[in-house]
Amino acid sequence: QVQLVESGGALVQAGGSLRLSCAASGRTFTFSHYAMGWFRQAPGKEREFVAAISASGGRTYYTDSVKGRFTISRDNAKNTVTLQMNSLKPEDTAVYYCNARHITGTLYWGQGTQVTVSS
Repeated sequence: QVQLVESGGALVQAGGSLRLSCAASGRTFTFSHYAMGWFRQAPGKEREFVAAISASGGRTYYTDSVKGRFTISRDNAKNTVTLQMNSLKPEDTAVYYCNARHITGTLYWGQGTQVTVSS
């Protein structure tokens, strides 16, 4: 059983910062074999890609709307991936989900954490 548990969501004012964390666990889960990503889903909208990081941590990817504001990182020793979010905007309001993707296509999702940015 693989578990991804997100934390760090909160209510914050526009211009503020939040740091989301995702902790991965599982008896047969080798964290360093998985690319990790963050997605978000706003009310009434489809889930969208936010950021991703390769299994080794050597490559990162961002959707255009968060480039320069968000930073994804991982700690393979602690089985965690974080999303540092700065200069938050009301349009960043959403439930943020962590996922883990193996090269074989195996995919796991967390339960999500709410981020609300007030104007």
